[in-house]
Amino acid sequence: MSAISGNACAERRLRLATAMADEGIDILVVAGNPWRSDYLRFARLRLATAMADEEIDILVVVGNPWRSDYLRFAADITPVEGQAFAFIDRDGPARIIVEHPAEAARFRWEQAELDVRWSLSAIEETEIAIRRLGKRRIALAPRAAVPYRLAMGPLVASITPATALLDRLMLRKSPSEIEAFRRAAVLADEGYAVFLKAARVGRPEYALIADVEAFFRSRGCPENFQILGSGGREVRGMHPPTERRLAPGDLVTTELTPCVEGYYAQICRTLVLGEPSTAQERAFAVYNEALEAGVAAVRPGAKARDVARAQNEVFRDHGLGDYVTSEYTRVRGHGLGLYVDGRPAVLEDVDLDLEPDMTLVVHPNTYHPEVGYFVHGDSVRVTPGGCEVLTRTPRRLFSVPLV
Repeated sequence: MSAISGNACAERRLRLATAMADEGIDILVVAGNPWRSDYLRFARLRLATAMADEEIDILVVVGNPWRSDYLRFAADITPVEGQAFAFIDRDGPARIIVEHPAEAARFRWEQAELDVRWSLSAIEETEIAIRRLGKRRIALAPRAAVPYRLAMGPLVASITPATALLDRLMLRKSPSEIEAFRRAAVLADEGYAVFLKAARVGRPEYALIADVEAFFRSRGCPENFQILGSGGREVRGMHPPTERRLAPGDLVTTELTPCVEGYYAQICRTLVLGEPSTAQERAFAVYNEALEAGVAAVRPGAKARDVARAQNEVFRDHGLGDYVTSEYTRVRGHGLGLYVDGRPAVLEDVDLDLEPDMTLVVHPNTYHPEVGYFVHGDSVRVTPGGCEVLTRTPRRLFSVPLV
């Protein structure tokens, strides 16, 4: 153990002993989480190594309730109210500035070693803290969550951007991260089974989502990103649930994305209310062929663009090339992990190399001119020899009886 880490350990023990004495506590029983311990150890080692390689002394990581993935990775904190700023030192525990006292109390309870303070002027406090660091090399990330004042203010010339550094680290998952991703994929399959059972003629869209959310909460899953669509040729995409009631012949699409230990897995499937029409069956065959082609293209050394092109070529071969453009669709898949829609975007102009233990969803979701919007996708892990599909729901056009 280094002198620095030894001193930090002694200081934490002294603080804990003092607090126990103040509260009249003789024995403190602390519960442990092996997954969290392994994850923190691995993530902090990777981060400290990368900071040393880039000669970064302090990394300031910003987050908020909508975009907290970088904070989760760097400091294992998830804000639920206001902004949070983590000062990551290569050689010691993180220091946190938040905007609400309840957030500060929660973070201290979750990680006693953290130095947490709160301020109604958290951005200004962060600027002051950065200035006090003097000539130490400071880096800031992620660009998507950094407040305008920090991104464009007087300190910007002295701060190194670090979003790309964190992006690289977060792409490849550790064994404990992969395990969380596997568990999320299992939950995604189970969630789709609930969705399939919930889809009945006359039910409003929101009722289907409510059934899925209730199931996930019963399984201890606190987060799920889910959108859906229902109808026919008029449907051009998916959306949050509405009051529209399901009707015979509808295609009902969804992507659901449950979260386990902070990690999201996703599944996309389409069902039809009643017996599928010939056109719906014909459309499904194209999407299934495209999904299989995309999954087959996932391997180390391939690029994200190769996975996109493999899917798009299927549509082009069937005379549907217009429907793989940005007019009708967004991406042919994307990264998964601490965020529901991470890097890489699976598009034909994305040059990022795939490496073992990256995780992503492959989905040729787009509009079909005969039947409307259609979705079909699975979560996968890049393996040393190719690809492992982690969602196991059968790849078929599900048919729900009308009675």
